[in-house]
Amino acid sequence: MSIFGSIMTKIFGGPAAAQASAPHAAETPTVTAGGSTGAGGPSGGASSAAAPSMSGAPSPVANDPGAGTPTGVDVGAVLQDLASRSGQTLDYKRSIVDLMKLLGLDSGLSARQELARELHYTGDMGDSAAMNVWLHGQLMQKLAENGGKVPDDLRHA
Repeated sequence: MSIFGSIMTKIFGGPAAAQASAPHAAETPTVTAGGSTGAGGPSGGASSAAAPSMSGAPSPVANDPGAGTPTGVDVGAVLQDLASRSGQTLDYKRSIVDLMKLLGLDSGLSARQELARELHYTGDMGDSAAMNVWLHGQLMQKLAENGGKVPDDLRHA
């Protein structure tokens, strides 16, 4: 799974975000709130789209590779909720390192450099300060492009 895919899964939650980067996701049965399975499980016709999301994020239509990611997820609210439950003081609104820590991801230099490659960073990866600022801004832009509602306080020039 790509680092960006992991970030999408952590923020957007739900099967569609996980499916975008999970191998053989279409073969994995989905359990709905009623306990039946979709994707050819015992009830066959059960739709996991009606199942409530365990992450608190809206649940997208599942098991449809073309469904993409959920739209309208309030990225700021998701991150604020994670921050309030983390027990840490993290500057996730400005720091890519703290944002990755908040999401439970590796925030080391090599992970950030890999994320920079995924997002097509063309600057000097040796200048980690400049790369980090770019990464945070680019990540927020990509989250917005993928249907997230990103508040102004998470965006910076």
